[in-house]
Amino acid sequence: MGLYTHVKQNTIDSYKNKSEPYRQRLIEFNRQPTITRVEHPTNIARARTLGYRAKQGVLVVRVRVIGGSSKRKTVSGGRKPSKSGRYFTRHKSMIAIAEGRAARKFSNCEVLNSYFVGKSGSNSFFEVILLERNNPAVISDKIYSKIISSKGRAMRGITSAGKAHRGIK
Repeated sequence: MGLYTHVKQNTIDSYKNKSEPYRQRLIEFNRQPTITRVEHPTNIARARTLGYRAKQGVLVVRVRVIGGSSKRKTVSGGRKPSKSGRYFTRHKSMIAIAEGRAARKFSNCEVLNSYFVGKSGSNSFFEVILLERNNPAVISDKIYSKIISSKGRAMRGITSAGKAHRGIK
């Protein structure tokens, strides 16, 4: 077995067993802001399979998303029985919400892909791989240049997480 196979298996085991370093990492994630830029991916094997390369213009951002139903902001159209719902299930998956938040925060970047990092209580953590649109190293790359050319991928549901809520496999 190769190195990345061992790294992948080690990460899966730490998720399942909730090992001490994993729990300490989640405590640290909870203390950080909702959207945090990360120097290196937490799960390097997963990031590499999704297209991450350690080169200039490729960023990794960790996003925290609170799970559960979303509460309706205000009651509109009168207080009728049809309007009485206070909590509604989301139409988007949590990973698609994380990609959208990262895309809005880093407006000069395009979302490449994202993956699950951890869950603590009601918070779920995802790492989103972003590409800078104006970086020469990214523009000269054949694969990355195709991705950059389609703007607003996360908002239009073109990423792998967004395709699921559009009903495309």
